[in-house]
Amino acid sequence: MYKKFGAVALALVLVLSLALAGCSLKKDNGSSTTGSTGDTIKIGANYELSGAVATYGSDSLKGFKMAIDEVNKAGGVLGKQIDVIQKDNKSDAATATSAEEALVSQGIVLSVGPATSGNFRAVIPVAQSSKIPVISSSATADDDITVDAKTNQVRQYVFRTCFTDSFQGKVMANYAGQKLNAKTAVIYADSSSDYAKGLAANFKAQFTANGGTIAGEDSYVAGDKDFSAVLTSMKAKQFDVMFVPGYYQEAGLIIKQARELGIKQPILGADGFDSPDLASIAGATNVNDVYFSNHYSSLDQASAVQDFITAYKALNNGEEPNAFVAMGYDMGKYVADAITRANSTDPTKIADALASTTSFTGATGTFSVGQDHNVIKSAVVIKMENGQQASAEQMKM
Repeated sequence: MYKKFGAVALALVLVLSLALAGCSLKKDNGSSTTGSTGDTIKIGANYELSGAVATYGSDSLKGFKMAIDEVNKAGGVLGKQIDVIQKDNKSDAATATSAEEALVSQGIVLSVGPATSGNFRAVIPVAQSSKIPVISSSATADDDITVDAKTNQVRQYVFRTCFTDSFQGKVMANYAGQKLNAKTAVIYADSSSDYAKGLAANFKAQFTANGGTIAGEDSYVAGDKDFSAVLTSMKAKQFDVMFVPGYYQEAGLIIKQARELGIKQPILGADGFDSPDLASIAGATNVNDVYFSNHYSSLDQASAVQDFITAYKALNNGEEPNAFVAMGYDMGKYVADAITRANSTDPTKIADALASTTSFTGATGTFSVGQDHNVIKSAVVIKMENGQQASAEQMKM
């Protein structure tokens, strides 16, 4: 008797639950309920929160969550609050893939991150097969990101809000020639990184096209610590600038060892230099006459930039936001804007809205999304003196 009553009660509960679920599905004004639970919209965040490039992922996520918090405090989107579900990919491509699969299984409408090109590339198959948009604010590799390298087709569910390595390499080659009057250059690149190899190739092509000469090239591998032998060899060459495409961990040591060896020429890089750890690794007194391309500078006096900086400092005990924070922040506002314009939580409709974005203005400037799902925007070249940003200059191609 007790067992029979329990079964009947359970059946009644299940019927009531389904009825209530049916009611809740009708509250979205015709919008799909994918990734929407009650009063929340689920967005995944797949970032490097530990491991070799943890500062990139952590800073990107910090900026993204700041933007989403602002959106939620202002009422959210479509009458719902955004719920950010974060995963640590541990700076590892295989882990990034499994983290993305886990996020998709939780009913997200889109996902942001990873921060680096290799890790972002690892989540693309998951996005395309699940039809859940993925966006990176800092995956700058040229090949096989938003456009399939095999088919040359634009990937419907893949986006980024940063410019590419080819753009950065060309910008720095032009800056070297036009602003630093460089006629000769040496290149010292990370051969284990597609990011660095892309930068090196495009810098070389543009610099020589401008009439410059590459006086020497050499390479290192991520994780190397002693660069003195190559730097000593380079010091004997005649060159005006040294281009060091790579990440801050090795770049900081290269700058330190180059300056200690008496190499005084300007050292150039790209956005991989942008970390507070660069100066601490190199020693602030060694980070002089160092230039790198970036997506943002706190020296920009535009109101959108200064308002963002003021708000960020208020939340972080006066800490200065770097470019990864700023790019993550803009991505958060870009995502909220797209969902609002889509007027739906249907991932495909959101992808269409992401693709049709024009004249979006944020802390990193104004951009529009091109047909290849890459943004059209300008770059900033930052000059470092005594470990601090001393000046910033806009550069367009």
